[in-house]
Amino acid sequence: MHISTYITCSNKKEAEKIAETLVTEKLAACVNYFPVNSIYTWEGKVVKDSEYALLCKTRKENFNKIKKRVKEIHSYKVPAILALEIIDGNSDFLEWIDKSVE
Repeated sequence: MHISTYITCSNKKEAEKIAETLVTEKLAACVNYFPVNSIYTWEGKVVKDSEYALLCKTRKENFNKIKKRVKEIHSYKVPAILALEIIDGNSDFLEWIDKSVE
């Protein structure tokens, strides 16, 4: 089964570092990153913030490794690291994911 992981980062530099780490270590086949605006509660306060989001294409069995690795290098105390199931997709692309990750 294939998934896309969704991860938010504090800035572009951190997003690129995490993306490059996941691809280099073959935990993700591809990572897209882009700026997002976020509103969330943190320590009892509503926060408006600019962040970067990552979408990482991989296999489900890599999710726990991704969570562990991202927590090691992420600046947030509680980073968002979510698995989004890919129900269907271009079979050639899904095969490419399989060949690109360990």
